[in-house]
Amino acid sequence: MAKKRQTTQRTQAAQATPAQKPLVEISEDEQWRLVEQTGVLRKISDIQKPGETTDNVEPLPLADEIFNAVVFIMPLTFFLIMMDILIHQQYAQHPTAGEVAGRLLTNFPILSIFVFYTTRHKANPRTQLALFILSLGVGPRMIWLINHGSWLVNMRQCPQFATIWLYAVVQLDLNWAVLALVMTGAWAWFTGMKLAL
Repeated sequence: MAKKRQTTQRTQAAQATPAQKPLVEISEDEQWRLVEQTGVLRKISDIQKPGETTDNVEPLPLADEIFNAVVFIMPLTFFLIMMDILIHQQYAQHPTAGEVAGRLLTNFPILSIFVFYTTRHKANPRTQLALFILSLGVGPRMIWLINHGSWLVNMRQCPQFATIWLYAVVQLDLNWAVLALVMTGAWAWFTGMKLAL
């Protein structure tokens, strides 16, 4: 019962206090005139309109760009070494550590430069187009080599093609990557190429 009295007293007190009036009353026409004179609406629309994205993105510092490239270079280098060892094992060849290191030393600088610049300009539509075309060229070439190439040519070219194809598909935007893979798959199916080794 005490709770009921307290809530009743609070509601009566709230009803008894009148709503505070603004200190200065300005008509609506006067308010709009002040807004137009100050240019507040133009400043807001100049900053960014709703739904728009800003294209003036600040470039990353060089250290961040190098880090982003290294994040891709390390796994791609390991993938290249793995593909090189696997293709040699497939043809019953046993490369020595020196042979693998020699091939790595010739491929690593080119791979690093390629990854650095394509990572730096990944958002550029021209880079996306170049990676898409590269994917359409490298993927079918590697599949054709596996089906028709000699074992020496396969051992020399397939690890690099597999690495570049993987990297191109990973760097592409999702819709372009799916389109490139579907087109490569359709080409392989149409020409009767087998994807199994």
